[in-house]
Amino acid sequence: MAIQICVPKEVRKDEQRVALVPDIVKKLTESGLDINIQTGAGELVGYSDSQYKGANILDSGSELLGKADITLMVNPPSEEQISQLKEGSVFVGYLNPHSEFERFRQLNARSISAFSIEMVPRISRAQAMDALSSQASIAGYKAVLLGSNILGKFLPMLTTAAGTIRPSKCLVIGAGVAGLQAIATAKRLGAIVEGYDVRADTKEQVESLGAKFVDIEIKAEGSGGYARELNEEEKQQQQEILAKHVASADLIVSTAAIPGRASPRIINKSMVEGMRGGSVIIDLAAEGGGNCELTKLGETVLYKGVKIYGPANVPSMVGNHASELYSKNLQSFLDLLVQEGQIKIDLEDEIINESLVTHGGVIHHPKIKEKIEGASS
Repeated sequence: MAIQICVPKEVRKDEQRVALVPDIVKKLTESGLDINIQTGAGELVGYSDSQYKGANILDSGSELLGKADITLMVNPPSEEQISQLKEGSVFVGYLNPHSEFERFRQLNARSISAFSIEMVPRISRAQAMDALSSQASIAGYKAVLLGSNILGKFLPMLTTAAGTIRPSKCLVIGAGVAGLQAIATAKRLGAIVEGYDVRADTKEQVESLGAKFVDIEIKAEGSGGYARELNEEEKQQQQEILAKHVASADLIVSTAAIPGRASPRIINKSMVEGMRGGSVIIDLAAEGGGNCELTKLGETVLYKGVKIYGPANVPSMVGNHASELYSKNLQSFLDLLVQEGQIKIDLEDEIINESLVTHGGVIHHPKIKEKIEGASS
């Protein structure tokens, strides 16, 4: 019997993504997998049930989950959805592994092998599965558009009969995937762009996109491609140098985030007070507490003429292409997980081992296990 893969409707409020798009479903069914889609799962992305050719369309979420060998989602499952999963089956999706530990206890109780897609290691072999990067790229692009909508200025230089409009200055904080895409987007829109990151080795990447690199002469490279936390002396040096560039910016896009930790506070209140009225900060790190001291998740804060917006779930705002890229990430992950028509959880494989959180009724991932046991004590 073919492996049953299911895609239920997302339950997160305002989520517009879907785990599989029709083109990927077609490829998976051609490879011999049975795909079951819940009615309306792709509706908010613009995909009707009839477009999922080759898939079985089911009305009942409980029936869908109850028959699935592998469940694919974008967001974590609800408590109700977990209770409906087939015991001993596989779940793949975002799981917020550094928080909401009760979810893992519930998955454990049903012996679910739960893969947290954001835990896929950033190694060459896993690039096609790297959902964090695919979705971060979308967030960086969209952040600049959100900023341009709020900013009461043109981004490019314009010459008109009434005079010449000077280009806006854009500062991008954080030169990871989201930051580099924000830099590229702001440059395409004609802004004067600066990029900043505590990792000195990002200087070449920033400059390759035509932006000026803000160098604070601190090297803070960490593991896994992320920055290490700065000490107090380094934070002081960072703020003193960065404050001048913050003050001159019309638009700031802040993207600095480290999985499992609160977002580093980079822009304090006094730095915002030094900005010109009408300037805008788009804080992509809002879901982790924000890079700006004044950020409030999901709100636009007006402080002394400066607007600070902390959007939530930005990739979902570009739901169509975000779903397309995420589906390709999942397809690549399934290529590793399903071998010769069988689910193969090879714990010797680095990608499988590091992204697997629960398995066989135990917390498999040592770091998550330590956090869960610490939260229980």
